[in-house]
Amino acid sequence: MQFFKDLSLSTFVAGFVAVLVGFTSSVAIVFQAAQAFGATPAQVTSWMWALGLGMGLCSLVPSLVLRQPVMVAWSTPGAAVLATAGLAGGFSMGEAVGAFMVSAVLITLAGVTRWFERVMNRIPMEIAAALLAGVLARFGLQAFAAAQTALPLVLLMLLVYLVSRRWLARYAVVITLAVAVAYVAARGQMAWSAVQLELALPVFMAPDFSVAALVSLAIPLFVVTMASQNLPGVAVIRASGYDLPVSRLITLTGLATLVLAPFGAFALNFSAITAAMCMGPEAHEDRSRRYTAAVCCGALYVAIGLFGAVITGLLTAFPKELVVAIAGLALLGTIGNGLAAALRDESHREAALITFLVTLSGVVVAGVGSAFWGVVAGSIALFVQQYRRSQAGLA
Repeated sequence: MQFFKDLSLSTFVAGFVAVLVGFTSSVAIVFQAAQAFGATPAQVTSWMWALGLGMGLCSLVPSLVLRQPVMVAWSTPGAAVLATAGLAGGFSMGEAVGAFMVSAVLITLAGVTRWFERVMNRIPMEIAAALLAGVLARFGLQAFAAAQTALPLVLLMLLVYLVSRRWLARYAVVITLAVAVAYVAARGQMAWSAVQLELALPVFMAPDFSVAALVSLAIPLFVVTMASQNLPGVAVIRASGYDLPVSRLITLTGLATLVLAPFGAFALNFSAITAAMCMGPEAHEDRSRRYTAAVCCGALYVAIGLFGAVITGLLTAFPKELVVAIAGLALLGTIGNGLAAALRDESHREAALITFLVTLSGVVVAGVGSAFWGVVAGSIALFVQQYRRSQAGLA
C-alpha cells in the first residue's frame, strides 16, 4: 500500500504532536461546555467518543483518498461559546443537541452553495499568509513564556532543537520531544494517575429544538466556527500550497457533525494550528508525503474516541509546559514561511502587517475571534490602499 511507503517517522511524530497539542490545549473547554448543559459522566465520555470519531474519520479518509493532508478538529471557540451560553441560558442537553444539528445544517449549506470558498478565493495570498502567521505566532510566544514556570525544561528543549536542526533537521521535532519526555519522566513530572483503563461508549441524546437555543447557541456556534476555525483553516491550506476541494470538505464536516450531534459532536471544522504542523516542512521535506501525517493524526483521534478515558489520561499526563514548548518549536518554520510570504510584496506589505498584528492580538469582538477581524482589518487596509492608488492613476 502506497501509504506505508510514504509513511516516515517524522510524519508520524507530526501527527502525534498535532493530536497532543490540539487535544491537551482545549479538552478542558470541551468538558466545561458539556457540563454547562448538565452532562453526566457517561454523556461527557460520549462527547469524546463522537468528537474523536468525527475528527479522526474526517481527517483520515479524505487524506488517504486525496493524497493531501486534510486536518479536521473540533471548534475550540465554539466550545467556549457553548460553555458561556449554556451556563447563562440554563439550556438542557436536548436543546444543546438541537442547536448542534441546526449549526451543522448551516455549515453543510455553506459547503454545498460554495459561498464560503468563493469568499476565501478573493482574499490575497499575502493576507492569508499573514493570518496564518498571526494565528501561529501566539503558540510561538507561549513556547518561550513557558520558561517562566519551567525554565530548565524549555532551555533543554530549545538547545536540543537547535542542535538537531543543525545536523538532523528532518528529525529535530522528534528528537526534541523524545528528550523532553525522558527528562520529565526522570523527574517524576508525568501525571500517570490521570490514566484510567476504560472504554468509551456512545450515549444517544435526543434533540430538542427551541427558538431560544437557535438564537443563543446554534447561530453563534455557526458564526464562530466559520470565522474563527474554517477561515484560518483554509488560510493554512492555501499558504501551505495545497489545492483541496474546500467546499466538499466543509460539506463533509457539516454532515458528520449532523450525524454525530446526538452523541455530543457539537462542531467539526478545519483545524489551523495542528494543520500547520502536518502541512509544514517539519512533517516532511517532500510535500507529497505529508498526507501521511494527517492520516496518523486521524487514526490517533479515532483511538481517542474508542478508548476515551485511556487516551485522554495519557495525553493529559504531559506537563503543560512541555506541550506548549513542543508546539511552538514545531511551528517555527511555518511561522517564518508565513511572515516571509506575507511581507514579500511591498504593495500588500502594510495590509498584511495589519492582518498579522490584529490576529496576533487575540481580540474578540461580538464573540468572534481575532482571525476574522484580522482578515477584515487587512482587507479594509488593502482596499483603501488600492483605491487610493487607482484614483491617483486616473488623475
